[in-house]
Amino acid sequence: MACFLVPTTEAIVTTIIKKSTDKKETNNPFIKHINWLNTMLWGGSALLAFEHVWHGEVTPWFPFLTNAANAEDAAVMLREMATNGVGMAVLVTLAWVFMVVISIQLEKKGAQVTAKEGENV
Repeated sequence: MACFLVPTTEAIVTTIIKKSTDKKETNNPFIKHINWLNTMLWGGSALLAFEHVWHGEVTPWFPFLTNAANAEDAAVMLREMATNGVGMAVLVTLAWVFMVVISIQLEKKGAQVTAKEGENV
């Protein structure tokens, strides 16, 4: 139905954040790696949108979403967005957080190995 709109909205917000922080130097690893989140969100949203177009749930004429034509279908669509869409967006964001945390740990481990090698020379 329209579950892809939730991660798409998150992708728009994170893209704005990325654009506003591109010119600033930051030590925040989450801001430094926000492009990973953008890629995951935009890619997933595009695939979901394509799947919805493929199944005829998105049309090129108003109201664009077939389930937005009447109030009963719109309620079902909004419920799906609140459950499936939010669930997908949260899952993708948690996967990104996990990736950034692992990246931080690997960078620290690499710095420790480099420091130890420097001491041995």
